[in-house]
Amino acid sequence: MNDTPDQSATPEADKAADTPKLELSASRGFETWLAGAGVSLAFTTYQAGKLFLLGVQPSGRLSVFERTFERCMGLHADRDTLWMSSIFQMWRFENALEAGQIQDSYDAVYLPQVAYTTGDLDIHDVMVGKDGKPIFCATLFNCLGTISETQSFQPIWRPPFISKLAAEDRCHLNGLAGKDGEPAYVTMVSRSDAVDGWRDRRTDGGLVMDVASGEVVADGLSMPHSPRLVGDRLYMLNSGTGQFGYVDINTGKFEEITFCPGFARGLSIQGKYALIGLSMPRDNKTFSGLPLDQAMKDRDVEPRCGLLVIDLDSGDAIHWVRLEGIVSEIYDVAMVSGVRRPMAIGTRTDDIRRMISVAPSEFDA
Repeated sequence: MNDTPDQSATPEADKAADTPKLELSASRGFETWLAGAGVSLAFTTYQAGKLFLLGVQPSGRLSVFERTFERCMGLHADRDTLWMSSIFQMWRFENALEAGQIQDSYDAVYLPQVAYTTGDLDIHDVMVGKDGKPIFCATLFNCLGTISETQSFQPIWRPPFISKLAAEDRCHLNGLAGKDGEPAYVTMVSRSDAVDGWRDRRTDGGLVMDVASGEVVADGLSMPHSPRLVGDRLYMLNSGTGQFGYVDINTGKFEEITFCPGFARGLSIQGKYALIGLSMPRDNKTFSGLPLDQAMKDRDVEPRCGLLVIDLDSGDAIHWVRLEGIVSEIYDVAMVSGVRRPMAIGTRTDDIRRMISVAPSEFDA
């Protein structure tokens, strides 16, 4: 591992020595690729309750920074703002540094500015609308929603086959792709309209739906996740088969780009590169018995937890990050352009008391 993760803000640092640790390894040249691509990486793991930020130190070594937020999942990040869902809140972080500023060799410091209390909606994917507000998959309620100033959340759309807005996770609506600040496509594991019905359709019940029309664009998928629209191409993860690819919007056909050795979930695309999150399968019915199991055996490979960087031109995995120990699942990932080494302020130490930024005032000299 190139750098020790910042453990100062996490309660795990104060536990016994036999507490599981994080082991992180990366492919040779990964730091050089990060610097050359002009990006840093962010990812969430709800299983361990961590937000991770990867960048490059001034020395050229890998920088690994983490903060603890219980069951953090959906993530949307750019240089200025980071939105992230947790077990009962939607967080908005703002970068406290202006362009060109550096603090302790970090060029972005994400400060938790607002936390909307949503209750446990099981929020999955998050995007930002034209009004700057987050739009998210309220998976427990089988709908898309946004924040509310007076209520837990505001539902804004649900699939036409869902007969009632109920906290029953009927179809497991999990993925959201936006276009011009509007929700464009969603993924779900099934068309079920009964409580927890999606679990019976994991193998081939998955579909992609056009939000505007309510029409099914593609079906027969296995636990699809993380749709991302780039131009006219809808990239996504067919997680139950281990395939990363794209859906032809006109024909509904899924075209594979590459195979992912793990349960793929979390996708970010910048230019010619795709960043994919990989998780270890859980030992339960949700993740067992999928086509992915046989696909792994056919390739004589074991599942892993970590990140893959895919060259979209060739379909090759040009870099990887592997996580072992305390982290075994990843939900969402983001590539952040224009940030070399990010950090975040947590809520569990005195750092947040001392981090004060002051807006310009009319009486400034």
